[in-house]
Amino acid sequence: MNLKQVSIALYSLYLTNKYGLKFKRAKSNIEKKKLRYEYGNLILSKLNIEVVVSGLEKVDSDGQYLLLSNHRSIIDPCIIEVALKDTNIFGLWVAKKELYYSFFFGLFVRNGGAILLDRSSQKMSKFFNGIKAGLKTGASIFIFPEGTRNKQDTDLAEFKEGTQIIAIKNKLPMLPVYIKTNSNEILHRAINKREKNLRIEVEFGDVIDSGDRTMTLEQAYIKMFT
Repeated sequence: MNLKQVSIALYSLYLTNKYGLKFKRAKSNIEKKKLRYEYGNLILSKLNIEVVVSGLEKVDSDGQYLLLSNHRSIIDPCIIEVALKDTNIFGLWVAKKELYYSFFFGLFVRNGGAILLDRSSQKMSKFFNGIKAGLKTGASIFIFPEGTRNKQDTDLAEFKEGTQIIAIKNKLPMLPVYIKTNSNEILHRAINKREKNLRIEVEFGDVIDSGDRTMTLEQAYIKMFT
């Protein structure tokens, strides 16, 4: 790692844990939303990355959704939070066990608003109960249906089974979001090449009814954004 990479890594570690403690003191979803935007904006500003949003007029700013986004880099949650800054939408991120208890992100994820998904567990009742409890507070649910970061050469990895079940069980409309720019490539350019004035484009799609069975969720997502 060069000096620039070390500097950004230390700054990110400091900021992530600082906000993890701030989240613990937050008393409402509104406070947590504000803090998550602040955090995301600080990280992206440090990297000289601007988020450019389109399609937000399709979204009810007070709506409650199952938000679905493609996933290429560790900064994607920050991108989503910044893209939603002009709405009142606050979402609980579905977080895998490794992230929920990680040294780097654990404090932030647990306190910032997340639902643990333990794929090794034989029972999913705790996961779905957590979703129901979160929805009762007015929160949306945010998920990367690819399950993990897409490290392939394709624009989109295969969706994991079960994402649509969350919407069906809770009669929750689905909000597709597409990070059009390869965020991982932009992140590498920001850190390794120290480029400035970088842009990441984010597009909000049409809301999908939870009961729509005309095609699979993955097919609907691909059709919407290609």
